[in-house]
Amino acid sequence: MKIIIVSKQHGQTRSITLGGWTRALLSVCLLGIPVATGGLLGYNWLVDQNSQNSDVFTAETRQAWEAALAEQQAQVKQVREQAQSQVAALTLRMAELQARLVRLDALGEHLTAVANLEEGEFDFSQAPALGGPETVLSGDPYTPPDFISIIDQLSHQIENREQQLAMLDELLVKRKLQEDIYIAGRPIKKGWMSSRFGRRTDPFSGRVAYHNGVDFAAKEGSEVIAVGAGVVTASADRQSYGFLVEINHGGGIVTRYAHNKKNLVNVGDVVKKGQVIALVGSTGRSTGPHVHFEVHKNGRAVDPATYIHRASR
Repeated sequence: MKIIIVSKQHGQTRSITLGGWTRALLSVCLLGIPVATGGLLGYNWLVDQNSQNSDVFTAETRQAWEAALAEQQAQVKQVREQAQSQVAALTLRMAELQARLVRLDALGEHLTAVANLEEGEFDFSQAPALGGPETVLSGDPYTPPDFISIIDQLSHQIENREQQLAMLDELLVKRKLQEDIYIAGRPIKKGWMSSRFGRRTDPFSGRVAYHNGVDFAAKEGSEVIAVGAGVVTASADRQSYGFLVEINHGGGIVTRYAHNKKNLVNVGDVVKKGQVIALVGSTGRSTGPHVHFEVHKNGRAVDPATYIHRASR
């Protein structure tokens, strides 16, 4: 490679011949200057950008982001706790409703028994049978009500049913109690009336005497039954009465069953209407197997015929 140098003042020329290594070194110098310049400019630009970014992402910015994140986490925790609390409250409410429904079923079965309804007429262990042809109603589509409103409405309905059934139960129990203490019928299942209430000829002395009860002749050892529910106030051997059972039915009504062969109840026992309380005998002042039946009202003997011929409730 040859380089020609021309002098500006004298117009003379001079040539310089470059070898291979000299040409390579000159080329590297000529190309390296622009590259170095570009690299230097790029480095300065990166430095400027980093300085600007360092101005944007300061410590205050980081603290603000951390505070916002902590606030969001607190809100999420609060929402989760509220949801868990509502679910727990709903679970408790549903358990309460289920318990009340169980009580309603038990009360319904009790009412069925008290009312003497036929077995299977009301089965509270099964859901009520429903049916009928499907009918499409025109209009706006059905919008389900709020879930909480449904539970409140169901609770209110159950409360109303509980009150109604409790009132019905009370009425039926009172009616049953009145039926049990209602004095009616005869003290024996089989037999006949051998002596009435009032004046009669005494079977032992032959003189006119007053008979405080009625006599029912019956087979010895047959059953003597209570004509009403009550509490046994006497069960012992009472001289001319023989073995006597006395029952207080409340309301000033007392019944007596005398001349028994054997008493089957004791003082303090609560007896039901129709319960067997003794066996027919002829103890005491008696001419044969029979039941001497008396009714006392407010301490005074009254004619048992009024109660014997009553229609049972």
